[in-house]
Amino acid sequence: MNILRSYQAMSNGSTSFNLQIKRPGMIWQDFDRDDFAFGPLSRIDHAMVSEGVVVPMHEHVNDEILTYIWKGEVHHKDSVGITEVISSSKLMMMNAGRSFFHEESIPKGSVESLQIFICPTSENLEPKVQFFDTNNNNDDWKLIAGPIESNAPLELRQNVVVYDVHGKKGDILEIPQIKQLTPWLYIMDGKLKVEEHLLEKGDAITGDEGELQNLELLEDTTLVLFLVDLNAEMTYEGNFSGWKR
Repeated sequence: MNILRSYQAMSNGSTSFNLQIKRPGMIWQDFDRDDFAFGPLSRIDHAMVSEGVVVPMHEHVNDEILTYIWKGEVHHKDSVGITEVISSSKLMMMNAGRSFFHEESIPKGSVESLQIFICPTSENLEPKVQFFDTNNNNDDWKLIAGPIESNAPLELRQNVVVYDVHGKKGDILEIPQIKQLTPWLYIMDGKLKVEEHLLEKGDAITGDEGELQNLELLEDTTLVLFLVDLNAEMTYEGNFSGWKR
């Protein structure tokens, strides 16, 4: 069992746009590694953004990007003319492929979210954007994203499967398991106990099959689970997901 603590994130930004940058492979606590990704799960930005912030139109290339909103609303506009409000009840996947441009703005209130960067299987795929109407009331694991054969609502062009759950204090949870995929579990909010380990908001944990089967929630807790093929074929040509260190 390995744990990545919240304080091990790299901070970037300002009081109005603060990013806690998580490199998932640092969970092994080996800081001499050539690659700080966890297989194709490359980077997770836990963002706290204030009202009025605008991120102007910018390009992504060869990144699979899941935007997971925990609180607030983000206005999305892109180069193919789509405008949409994403929130905790509408998640977004950008499959950037060979090139995709988008703009993000927060005209009202503040936002707390994850922006998750995953290496696709190959470079220069067809770009597209997807949306998923959901809710944050599920007290059992809900499938969010995955490869096309997973029948997930958001298609991810990599062998990574994403779930979330909004559990209640006192719940005992077992994580979903998929053969040959390794769990990387993120505490979006709340507090839980795994064996003798206490985990809080911003922490992450991984373990072998069977090690994460008794998650005791010590308060109402939201978890985001990634099941990852650590041996997946991937491209490192993404302008964010392709970073190794």
